[in-house]
Amino acid sequence: MRRNTMAQIPTKKLNDGNEMPQLGFGVFQIPDHDEAVKAVESAIANGYRLIDTAEAYNNQKAVGDAIKNSDVNRDDIFLTTKLWVSNFTYEKATKSINNDLEELGTDYLDLMLLHQAYGDVAGAWRALEDAQKAGKIKSIGVSNFWPEQMINLQLMSNVRPAVNQIEVNP
Repeated sequence: MRRNTMAQIPTKKLNDGNEMPQLGFGVFQIPDHDEAVKAVESAIANGYRLIDTAEAYNNQKAVGDAIKNSDVNRDDIFLTTKLWVSNFTYEKATKSINNDLEELGTDYLDLMLLHQAYGDVAGAWRALEDAQKAGKIKSIGVSNFWPEQMINLQLMSNVRPAVNQIEVNP
């Protein structure tokens, strides 16, 4: 039985033309596979269409399994993940992107972010740009970058970040 109790979630048009839901479901601190699958399945059943994970959360396989288990088409899910700083070289980032796609059980990501501004940001960003050109990622962005870090990235890149996801705590 399909439930969709949430009102239609509005989207925001990104600078690259892609549409992103304004509200999503994040899976930070749910490393247990079965627990993460249940949480994501419940979120999707209740109308969430943006699912946010990261390499560092150790639950990408569970997210992919939950999406596969749902009765919602993959094209109707906005899937976001984040590249961890230990993979911030061009070579490591390229390998990591492919591993993430495999773990998530998909052939593309809607959004991939650099998780933080440490290490070889330029090399990792080039890998995201190349993966976007190859059709593996629709939109690319960053997470937790300060304004001066955003300026530095824009000066050394060909593609402007579509998103800067910021952690906010009340």
